[in-house]
Amino acid sequence: MRHTELTMGRTFALAFDDGDNFTDELTKFCTEMNIRQGIIPMFLGGFRRVALVGTNGPLADPDAPVWEETVVHTVEAVGAATLAWSPESNSLAPHIHVAVGRKDLEAAGSVSHLLWAEVQFIQEMVLQEVTSPAMLRPRCGPHAVPTLGFAQRADGENL
Repeated sequence: MRHTELTMGRTFALAFDDGDNFTDELTKFCTEMNIRQGIIPMFLGGFRRVALVGTNGPLADPDAPVWEETVVHTVEAVGAATLAWSPESNSLAPHIHVAVGRKDLEAAGSVSHLLWAEVQFIQEMVLQEVTSPAMLRPRCGPHAVPTLGFAQRADGENL
């Protein structure tokens, strides 16, 4: 396990509008506000369409990550995320998980990693900027999964 103490910066409340591309708007906001890292303790609202990591059928290797996408329509959603910097792509790398319930199937649910989403009516979010240490998302392990890490000084201590 990795751990570090975080120094928090600004806190924002965001309200996404009907039809917004959730991930594009979040990335655009972070770029405009010069946010390179942070946490999203919660967001909630509706999605017209949401793409989640998932597949239909048995997994070829249950120990390997799943990269396939499944799209769910007309859902209520609640989620959380970390925002870190990808040294590989030199860009913001959000890691967003969401629990969604379909409105047309008695709130039948799915929980997974969010890839993209189209807002339906509203999404409300709290975003907290992290000013230090540098939070990075390098690819790690046997499957090269983007994983949260923290910048360290030469002596091994977190910056």
